[in-house]
Amino acid sequence: MKLSEVKKSLAGIESLSFQLPDESFVPQNFHITEVGVISKNFIDCGGTVRTENKVNFQLWEDEKDIDHRIKPGKLLDIIQLSERVLGMEDTEIEVEYQDNTIGKYGLEFNGKSFVLTTTVTDCLAKDKCGIPTEKPQVAMASLGADEVSACTPGGGCC
Repeated sequence: MKLSEVKKSLAGIESLSFQLPDESFVPQNFHITEVGVISKNFIDCGGTVRTENKVNFQLWEDEKDIDHRIKPGKLLDIIQLSERVLGMEDTEIEVEYQDNTIGKYGLEFNGKSFVLTTTVTDCLAKDKCGIPTEKPQVAMASLGADEVSACTPGGGCC
């Protein structure tokens, strides 16, 4: 979900809630302790230099501050200030939330609540570090006579 989509969603709701991937909710007394830009410059395992920019929201809760509630308009104000001061662009949102460790989540909106989505790691250079790609399926009828004769047990075509 991009920042512009978050702002549009905030305009249409009266209360702010975040649902976790297990369908439970972040307690209503959460704080948004950071709205920022995360820039990551890195080299992948294939030697390609890459840059990744995301808007970051950090959610935090204080067990002692049980009456705290943040309104959608307040988050929108914080976002607009961040856009002016930090020069935030309309990029994907990453949400940090403390569980057993700090978790990083994607973000979606279901019409009522923001939903934290699981994220995964992946190799960005599979072709350069020896990870096999899925073999294309080829119809036998499209092969030439020499290729068909090679398709025998031990012929190396499969």
